[in-house]
Amino acid sequence: MFRKVCIAFYVGIFLLLNGCVAHYNKDGINNQTNAALCKDKSASCYRQYGKQYQVMSDSKNYTETGLASWYGSRFNKKRTSSGERFNMYQMTAAHKTLPLSTYVQVTNLSNGKQVIVKVNDRGPFVSNRLIDLSYAAAKKLGMVGRGTAPVEVRAIAKV
Repeated sequence: MFRKVCIAFYVGIFLLLNGCVAHYNKDGINNQTNAALCKDKSASCYRQYGKQYQVMSDSKNYTETGLASWYGSRFNKKRTSSGERFNMYQMTAAHKTLPLSTYVQVTNLSNGKQVIVKVNDRGPFVSNRLIDLSYAAAKKLGMVGRGTAPVEVRAIAKV
């Protein structure tokens, strides 16, 4: 009898937790809230920290300047919005609105150094930041010590 109660308890916990799992689409967006957020029903939208973001349908001709930051060991091996595991030693980045799997060229405007990274995550959700780079990308751009750098981000391809 005790065994049956334990099994029923664990099955109940599993079902309860499974109902709490959000389901995400290819853009790293929670499908359950997507329709309520987007004015354009064909677009992907999401809300983070009370602010709404609409993912671009196309990254063609995208160029923007702003402040880059980087992230590393604290997030290493955790899932990104694309479902991949973050690897701080790979050339990847987080962007709020570019489609996932977009490759961008990032130029450090302070020293002219350039890298190409794959956008596989969402963020940065800190005001005035344009892009969050992996540790490897930040190191190649020469911005690890300062933590941030003025950059130009130019989309070059989407896989």
